[in-house]
Amino acid sequence: MRALRLGMVGGGSGAFIGNVHRMAARLDGQFELVAGALSSDPERARRSGEELGLARVYDDFAQMAEAEATRPDGIEAVAIVTPNHMHAAPAKAFLERGIHVICDKPLTATTEEARDLAAACEASNALFILTHTYSGYAMVRQAREMVARGDIGPVRVVQVEYAQDWLTEDNASQQAGWRTDPAKAGAGAVGDIGTHAWHLAQYVSGLEVEALSAELSSFVPGRRVDDNVQAMLRFKGGARGSLWASQVAPGHENTVRIRVFGETGGLDWTQEAATQLSFTRFGQPRQILTQNGAGATGAATRLSRVPAGHPEGYIEAFANIYAEAARAIRAHGSVLPDGVQYPGIVDGMGGMAFIAACRESSANNGAWVAP
Repeated sequence: MRALRLGMVGGGSGAFIGNVHRMAARLDGQFELVAGALSSDPERARRSGEELGLARVYDDFAQMAEAEATRPDGIEAVAIVTPNHMHAAPAKAFLERGIHVICDKPLTATTEEARDLAAACEASNALFILTHTYSGYAMVRQAREMVARGDIGPVRVVQVEYAQDWLTEDNASQQAGWRTDPAKAGAGAVGDIGTHAWHLAQYVSGLEVEALSAELSSFVPGRRVDDNVQAMLRFKGGARGSLWASQVAPGHENTVRIRVFGETGGLDWTQEAATQLSFTRFGQPRQILTQNGAGATGAATRLSRVPAGHPEGYIEAFANIYAEAARAIRAHGSVLPDGVQYPGIVDGMGGMAFIAACRESSANNGAWVAP
């Protein structure tokens, strides 16, 4: 089975997330990167393409979309790894030409762009995959499966957090430059990492949030986007929860954690011990379930590449999103293989609704808002 031909928009020299996408895409041999428009600066785009040894390097995404769509050996999918304000236009350009899109999150920088992109997805025959990486962890899939089959009983409480410290002070790094610019990022912590937490809470619990009460804060003087968000959540069916996402939390490099508590038990997962899942039945000793170990579910084992006790982490989780995308692309037009799932345009629109609801709620002193 040959590798799918992949293109990339953004992710040139020095771009952190572009390299992560490239490693994830090639880990399982499902994709081969053959073309790219790797920067909005044509010189940097050409230099970056040469460094990666790409067969075809383009000055801009529009030129790339037009050319690749007409080639018999053109790309079959494109990864979009640009700053947020440059997600919508490239995604639409490739979708309109029937090329599958794998896009970084959040979906776009503005709600208007998101609506336009959703319409483009609806009109296109191509797939749209959103890289909500944390749903690619094997033990996150296991937690979701255990909740769904009733191992902890009906859900009562969901606690999710995503904490970083890299923006505790004013930061002049390349990544901080666009992530703290409202014109490019669209939102601060609430969009950058809050959307990950939002997706994870609903993905694992299987529940939908019907209302939230949020407070957005910008603690660093002069910062034009939020760097901390705290939200209370009301889920349909009566469960309650809270979400905390912060980029000003010293001591937390990249702490992602979700806890789900039901009538008969609870689950606890953190990225810092990604191959483990804490499971407690009420009144019984806590169990530590391990990836591919005793008690592993089918949802977890199908995403595991190595025997129990061998660590897998962020790149592997990212690669699972790409592997699922490849399976979906290969099966496009027919029935998806059992177990294949990936975040898509619905998840992206949900993230944008979350951002908007948090802003509205915070502007109105924490008023409850439906996302």
